[in-house]
Amino acid sequence: MANQDDIAARIAEAGQRAAAEAQARRQQPAKQLPPELGGPKGLEPTRYGDWEKKGIASDF
Repeated sequence: MANQDDIAARIAEAGQRAAAEAQARRQQPAKQLPPELGGPKGLEPTRYGDWEKKGIASDF
């Protein structure tokens, strides 16, 4: 069975690895997605609550 100091050291090491990985991801350029084909025009319907397709609008 591991003692408390061993557990604390393993947690600290894991935290340092996670922080290093996060910093490496921040240094990478953001990926650009291609524009959506055939999608809705205007504001994002899933964000603003309305969806219109072929003249029919539905709220959800």
